[in-house]
Amino acid sequence: MNFFKHLFTITRHRHKVMNICFKIGIGFQGLFHDLSKYSPSEFFSGVKYYQGNRSPNAKEREVNGYSKAWLHHKGRNKHHFEYWVDISKETGLYEPVEMPLKYVKEMFADRIAACKIYKGKKYLDSDPLDYYISKDSKLKMHPKTASIIESWLVMLKDKGEKETFKYVKKFKE
Repeated sequence: MNFFKHLFTITRHRHKVMNICFKIGIGFQGLFHDLSKYSPSEFFSGVKYYQGNRSPNAKEREVNGYSKAWLHHKGRNKHHFEYWVDISKETGLYEPVEMPLKYVKEMFADRIAACKIYKGKKYLDSDPLDYYISKDSKLKMHPKTASIIESWLVMLKDKGEKETFKYVKKFKE
């Protein structure tokens, strides 16, 4: 049964992301969002650890100490800030790299869609910001990337989707 529940969840999520991507001016990009979730290494892990109210990756991480599906996913999807980490030529340490704007926009759409899927009818426009803050995401991203995504999430909370999506669509670096 989890097979179909997981398939339904990830497909609904993709459709929500696509819808938002069209509204913020990156529709073509939205068509290809999270296709790796249908790959065997991500999909069957998602089925195994499916819960319905949060990412299966979180459960897999609790059970195994890491999520093999997440490691696969973040390495193939440029809308995740974790993809944008590399060795700094100045320090020789792994450090966050500034994300191209089109991927910041997709990350924004992804965060909203994920909150809508997992919160359902209880979703509020403040939920994506709350999640961002709860995970200390700002500390793990390039400062410019963090500044952009945080400002959009605050705007979403304060002004709602319609105004925020219009702004994000016109936003240029």
